[in-house]
Formats: sequence, C-alpha cells, structure tokens
Amino acid sequence: MEETLSELSLTVLASYCTLELQRSRRPNSGDEGYCLELFRRAVEQQTDQAWTLLQQCLSETVHLWLRTHPSMSQALQHDSEENYVALTFSRFWQAVQDRPPEFPNLKAVLSYLHATLHGVIIDVLRSYQRRPEIALPQPETWLPPQDEKGSDSEEDENQTWESIQSLLPHERERRLAYLLYYCGLKPREIVVRCADEFSDIKEIYRLNHNLIDRLRRNRERLRWLLRID
Repeated sequence: MEETLSELSLTVLASYCTLELQRSRRPNSGDEGYCLELFRRAVEQQTDQAWTLLQQCLSETVHLWLRTHPSMSQALQHDSEENYVALTFSRFWQAVQDRPPEFPNLKAVLSYLHATLHGVIIDVLRSYQRRPEIALPQPETWLPPQDEKGSDSEEDENQTWESIQSLLPHERERRLAYLLYYCGLKPREIVVRCADEFSDIKEIYRLNHNLIDRLRRNRERLRWLLRID
C-alpha cells in the first residue's frame, strides 16, 4: 500500500483524497491513506504544488465548519468567509512546519485543522473587542524614525524592528510586515485602508507566508541581532 501511494502523482493523489474526505463524513468511511500521503508530501517535501492541492481538497470541509460555527454570524461582521478559510490554512501550515505533529489518521488531521479554524475565529473576535483606532502612516513614512530619541522602550522597539527588516530584502515584504505586526492590522483592513498598495487579499497571505518563512530560515541570525540568549 505504501509503495503504491508513493508512486502516485500529486494530481491523482489529490483526486483520491477528495473522495476520501467525502466518505469521511459518513460512518465506517474506510481507507484514508491518500489524504495522509498528500499531507505527508506537503509537510516533508514542502512543495507548493502539494500544499496547494491539499488546501484545495480540505477547503470545502473548512467552509462547512465555518458555516456551522456558533460564532459565524458575529465573525462574518468583521471578515469574509474566504479570508477566514485562507487564514486558517496559513496558520495551520505555519504550525505543521514549525513542529510537524504525528497524525495517526485522517481524523487527527481534521481535528487539528478544525481547532485551528476555531482559534482564528476567536482571535479575530477578541482583537475587534479590544482594538483601538490607530493612525495609519503614509507609505513614504512607514519606517520607524531612526534619528529621534525616545524612551528606552521606544528605542528597543525600533531596534527590534530594524533587526527584523534587515532580514527582509524586499521592500514590499517589509511594508506588509510593518502593517501586520507593527500596526496590528488584519489582512482585510490592509486591503481596505491601503488599497493602492495591497488590493489582493491572497497576495497578502502569500507575502506573509514568504516573510515568515524567510525569518524562520534566518532564526539564528535574528537571534544574534536581537542578542537573545
């Protein structure tokens, strides 16, 4: 069985995975090796095609979970269904890349993904409950000032940001990192408030994935820049 699965192409594997997921909604669903094999390839080989196909297979399931979530109506007041799904996969992908868990069966994978969606919804609702309005800087002034002396905490904050941006060679990634993590904006807010810079929500998620992956690959250098013991 394992040898047969390993010989299948990704597209064929994804087709069988879709059928498995449809059967998994019924009792005694039977085999589930195709989904696990596609998940294994996405995590271990870290190819864009494997991850994209896995996400396509699982998207319908995540949509169904969102539509039956007890906080769905409240959540959709702040963001779209598509964005919740996209953010769920982004967070799920980051989690399994950082510390790939051992999933013994398809149910374990789905349970982890379901919990990720729930966490995304709760985080969004909490952020809107406590977030004050912030003044968004103009694009040409987005970098923290380097020639002004403030408090020690402000200097530390600026130093941290300078260390992070030194690892992001592309200006567009630095700009997005600033809006997401320095200003605390959500992707949908960026699209609304910075439409002239970022008009595609999918591009924001893609760039965010890239910059997080870049920082992860340079974690030792970042640790040295920040002097973290």
